Amino acid sequence: MSYRKGHHFTLPETTSSLTKGVDLNNYTRERLQQLWRNTLQNGMHGICFSMYEDGQGPGDIITEEQVERRIGILKPYTKWIRSFSCIEGNEHIPRIAHKNGLQTMVGAWLSDDLETNEKELEALIQLGKKGYVNIAAVGNEVLYRNELNERELLSYIERVKTALPGVPVGYVDAYYEFTNHPKITEACDVILSNCYPYWEGCPIAYSLNHMKQMFGQATDAAKGKKVIITETGWPSEGGRLKGAVSSAENAMKYFIDTQVWSVTENIDIFYFSSFDESWKTGDEGDVGAYWGLWDKHERLKF
Repeated sequence: MSYRKGHHFTLPETTSSLTKGVDLNNYTRERLQQLWRNTLQNGMHGICFSMYEDGQGPGDIITEEQVERRIGILKPYTKWIRSFSCIEGNEHIPRIAHKNGLQTMVGAWLSDDLETNEKELEALIQLGKKGYVNIAAVGNEVLYRNELNERELLSYIERVKTALPGVPVGYVDAYYEFTNHPKITEACDVILSNCYPYWEGCPIAYSLNHMKQMFGQATDAAKGKKVIITETGWPSEGGRLKGAVSSAENAMKYFIDTQVWSVTENIDIFYFSSFDESWKTGDEGDVGAYWGLWDKHERLKF
């Protein structure tokens, strides 16, 4: 995900009623770090699985051993794992996660490459038939990227729903796309919404409230269907986007605020992301490599 043209944060006229979460002014770096560690140790609903070690990227075939090691690192801290693809080694993730007692949101990565789409969809369906898929995510931001049209995406969603009648099926995109595409929203069993205050240039002080507004818009579009936040996070370094500054302190604060809100309001959130991935600097710039709770060497950052 990257900067959204036409979707940006505007400072409200009054800030007195905003929920600002942790006040960084009242915390030393050491105290904030301890609170971050305590929050992580308390566990989270879900986390997005970072597949690639340093020097790897999409197109590389990832071994079962690598997936097993990374699942083992994440297992003590989460109930759910979200994967983004079903080929090139990604098919190991749901099976190994289930073996370790975790539930899975399994994604088929869709694009304008129709031949690869067929491989992804068939692999997702086979994983579902084997019982490794708790929620099926048919595509990720493919409408935002303009790689498929609504009709094409609807046909893929219906195909998976028909093949996996016992599995909830949804589509992942930015929160506002479910307002823009009511036919897609209607076709989904669950609404899978990405909510990133950072990518809309929101200052950290208002990020929690802004995420609540994003979730609220997706909830309004859902018309009673369950809404899951499938991605949200904050980079720990790499620069700034308007009022949004990437830093260790802001990344810790955002994680703490997100997890407290998730627990108190019973919101299902998949945090982005588990491990830093160097390959992601292409479309996202320097910040793309720094969204993990663990660094690229699989060490907890803070």
